[in-house]
Amino acid sequence: MLDLFENVTENLPLIPEESLSDEDVLKEALALKEELSDRMLILGHHYQQDDVISFADITGDSLKLAQVASSVDKPYIVFCGVHFMAETTDILTTNKKVILPDLRAGCSMADMANRAEVDTAWKFLNDSIPNGEKIVPVTYINCTAALKSFVGENDGSICTSSNAEAVIKWALDKGDKLMFFPDQHLGRNTCFKMGIPLDEMVTYDPNKVNGGLTKEKIQRAKVILWYGYCSVHQGFTAGQVRKIKKDSPETRVIVHPECSFEVVQAADEAGSTAYIINRVNEMPAGSKIAIGTEINLVNRLAQENPDKTVISLSPYQCLCTTMYRVRPRWLLASFRAIKQNRPINIIQVDPQTTQYARKALETMLSLS
Repeated sequence: MLDLFENVTENLPLIPEESLSDEDVLKEALALKEELSDRMLILGHHYQQDDVISFADITGDSLKLAQVASSVDKPYIVFCGVHFMAETTDILTTNKKVILPDLRAGCSMADMANRAEVDTAWKFLNDSIPNGEKIVPVTYINCTAALKSFVGENDGSICTSSNAEAVIKWALDKGDKLMFFPDQHLGRNTCFKMGIPLDEMVTYDPNKVNGGLTKEKIQRAKVILWYGYCSVHQGFTAGQVRKIKKDSPETRVIVHPECSFEVVQAADEAGSTAYIINRVNEMPAGSKIAIGTEINLVNRLAQENPDKTVISLSPYQCLCTTMYRVRPRWLLASFRAIKQNRPINIIQVDPQTTQYARKALETMLSLS
């Protein structure tokens, strides 16, 4: 089952002319946003740059934005995020067209697991365990619609970084083992926090024969983690935490659980994007905070909390390059197309995939 795209590429007049200055792009886009406000909702993910966020009616993480879209009575949803986020929005909404301003805006983590690979792994894992034992699949929301459908088809669930612990507890209460994908780090960090030792976790690498595992290793394991990760959060290291702690012991280090196990263990706190935002906002004036997550969010938190010192944990720019593909010019192209009733870059998930993916999402929401 494939995700379907509709991209009206022949509508060349909709594409902003190269001669149009950035200033003119912003001016026309803002005017169209106001003109079309009764027809479209613009969603902005936390990791977007400020010039894109400035157009957003609502900002948030992927699930929050999808849920907002499902409750708003407007025919067009313009999602300033990446592909899997737009898919989730289409799954949760009806009678709406979900638009991704640039179809090239993807997610490296989501690309690390596809349906064929997961089906192959699922068969091998189930063939490796004794009769009567059960593996329950859980996928992080940062995955394709096809994988959300997979867990729905196999009575599993989706999770976010906020509710991963509750969903994993549910899965292990329901079965003997957990298969968690595509982000190994969120799975490892959450399971360890829940008291599962590292030696009861194994990693399935789809680039190796049988994932690099034997039947004996699978039988001994409680948790099977997929070899996937976020390229942004891979940029943070335990050495960076130690350096900040040495140079500025009073600085509080807060990281996202997509960071490696070593980083999470070295940090003072770890939590979802919403957790990080809330913690920074609630800390007293004068606080010093180093954050291990995407740089645009870190910079925005620094701007919104001028009475605190908020910096990135990494001295380098840890940014989501695929998220950056959404630019004001492509927003303008989307707005022009909507005005002419010829929408472009529509993300549409097929009905069967939607059915099972929605089932998995509803399971998650019932546990949250």
